[in-house]
Amino acid sequence: MTTHNTIGKSLPRVDARGKVTGETPYSGDLSMKGMLHMKLLFAGRPHARIKWIKTGKAEAAPGVVAVYTAKDVPVNEYGLQWQDQPVFCGPIDQVNTKPGTDVVRFVGDQVAAVVARTEAEAAAAVKLIEVGYEDLPVVADPIEAMKPDAPRVHAEIGDSNICVHYKIRKGDVEAGFAQAAVIVESEYRTPVQEHAYLQPEAGLAYIDDQGRITLECGGQWTHEDQHQVAHALNMPNESVRVIYPAIGGAFGGREDMSVQIVLALAAWKLQRPVKIIWSRQESIIGHGKRHASVSRAKWGATKDGKLVAAEVELIADGGAYMYTSNKVLGNSTITSTGPYFIPNVKTDVYGVYTNNVPGAAFRGFGAPQALFMAEMQMDKLAEKLGMDPVEFRLRNALRDGDTMGVGTPSPSPVSVVKCIESAAEKFEWQNEKQKVEVQSHLKRGRGFAAGFKNVGFSFGYQENCWAKIEIHGNSEIDHVVLHHAGAEVGQGTHTVMVQMAAEAVGVPFEKVKMIASDSATMGNSGSVSASRMTFMAGNAIRGAADVALKKWQAEERPAIGEFKYLAPRTNQFDKETGHSTPNFAYAFVAQAVEVEVDTETGHVRVVRVVSADDVGQPINPALVQGQVEGAVVQAQGYAILEDYKTKNGYVLTDQLSTYLIPTIWDIPEKVETVIVEVPDPNGPWGARGLGELPFLVVAPAIAAAIHDATGVWINEFPFTPERVLKALGKI
Repeated sequence: MTTHNTIGKSLPRVDARGKVTGETPYSGDLSMKGMLHMKLLFAGRPHARIKWIKTGKAEAAPGVVAVYTAKDVPVNEYGLQWQDQPVFCGPIDQVNTKPGTDVVRFVGDQVAAVVARTEAEAAAAVKLIEVGYEDLPVVADPIEAMKPDAPRVHAEIGDSNICVHYKIRKGDVEAGFAQAAVIVESEYRTPVQEHAYLQPEAGLAYIDDQGRITLECGGQWTHEDQHQVAHALNMPNESVRVIYPAIGGAFGGREDMSVQIVLALAAWKLQRPVKIIWSRQESIIGHGKRHASVSRAKWGATKDGKLVAAEVELIADGGAYMYTSNKVLGNSTITSTGPYFIPNVKTDVYGVYTNNVPGAAFRGFGAPQALFMAEMQMDKLAEKLGMDPVEFRLRNALRDGDTMGVGTPSPSPVSVVKCIESAAEKFEWQNEKQKVEVQSHLKRGRGFAAGFKNVGFSFGYQENCWAKIEIHGNSEIDHVVLHHAGAEVGQGTHTVMVQMAAEAVGVPFEKVKMIASDSATMGNSGSVSASRMTFMAGNAIRGAADVALKKWQAEERPAIGEFKYLAPRTNQFDKETGHSTPNFAYAFVAQAVEVEVDTETGHVRVVRVVSADDVGQPINPALVQGQVEGAVVQAQGYAILEDYKTKNGYVLTDQLSTYLIPTIWDIPEKVETVIVEVPDPNGPWGARGLGELPFLVVAPAIAAAIHDATGVWINEFPFTPERVLKALGKI
């Protein structure tokens, strides 16, 4: 049996002291001598053509050094998946790139930037920029946007507003429904969610001592940020350097560009440091959100509780630009049948361009929307069959070798049964006590849900991750230096990397120093997203340690090893059937919740949550617990509290005073973490990804608990007091 020095131990976070004491600088804390300040002009309207722009008054304003518009951007386009978004929208006579860059498509499109001596002077000057707009028809409803005669968001792209369409065709759905004793048909709606990270979009750009445009700004993938900035400025990647300071949360929301390109543009043009900090309002209107969705589902099961057919249509609001919608909705497609074996499946998933704020990556990445539908269907079928919802799930849960909706088995060991059993046991699901009501209007209920999520990028992309290890010393190892570009967005990934490096080299944790997140001195690590970084970085670190140890044994001093880990290959959906092996690993989760519903006020209070997550091998159990608790609270906000409202493309809840997120008074009384350990043979020390798992099925578990308490199904959330009272027939 292997004895671990660091793996599986709750060692202290390497970044804890600096963050707790306030010594660690975040993007908004950065400062340099001679620094200028930037403010942006947002479109402020959802759909319009820019006819003209006048910047003279702003340029003459006190303190203003420069004003930039579309004419100043060498290649006026960017995008993580598709380059369908202008850096600046501007009149066609100023834009020398592709058609369509004279159109603003959502309220947060950027039109101009002012650089001034102070932030206040820049903010005052922005208001002096004059823009002539020709308003265009607004498409705010994705279902309406799908119609052939709907106004086009991108007239220059394709022949409709549908930007994504994935299909699954497995077995014979009609024959499956013919076998069903019970069939459930329902429509579900899931909302937009704001990331609300601690540090809003902010950054500092300057020219470094080697003449590179250097950008210090929070993100999730240094090398991709570097590439997008270099593309827009029409220069080689190596002319741009990206460094991440402390980031202050991401949750997927920093995968897509915000301030990076315009900051780099200004620093390049002026050869001076330039800084920007967005207000919370700018963050809410100017950057992507979780996709809202509408799902229509028809599922059938036999009288003995076996699923036989599922038919699903899921329509997601992609907003104004692609961002990561194609990947998010690929994940919705995979998870649309839940972690269950269903022999006959017909699924259609659509992403649709609208004039809303773009849909973006957000913790769970398309799975929460699909799993809300899937788990609600499971609960309704169980009720129709008169079966316990946990027993019904166990009868249908995927086992090793079972084909998923995409027609192939999971490449990872399938542990959903163990997760379901572990959550039910910890919750004491089978030992339900007789409900005791302290007051007649307070009703207690319990709910259960299960889910799964891919680990790592997918759909044919060759997943890779780089690491370098230096071993220093003479006859004995004095210290180890780990170089890795992976971002630390608050989840503890740098601590886990140091633990894995210490384990791989065979030295104490304290002997490892980490140098992180600098595109100029490190190879590509890939994004900190898709629950991938522990899995990918761990394998890269092990490989680099092996190389370095061999050199150490050959008496090279220092012994330096670099390694690029390549994950197992995947492939894309078949266009007509969806048949594929789209991911190289999956992880599984099950959760049980107890809620209290006040039937007089409609208020839902989450009393207890048990979350059983298969992490394969916990590298740092305390960080696992922290991830679970944080995800549960964030998902509870999504399910109950966070009510993002728009009207005809305008954001109505553009402040944290109107868009409410959970505070300490709103969190569950008790969150219990059950760490399930079924090692993944490809994972480092058997580890799987964790970051997104505990978020996935909180909402359907709460919905089931509300139903258990009140007898009503609510197919749309957030479960606000108004929505609950309406469902109860009280208003």
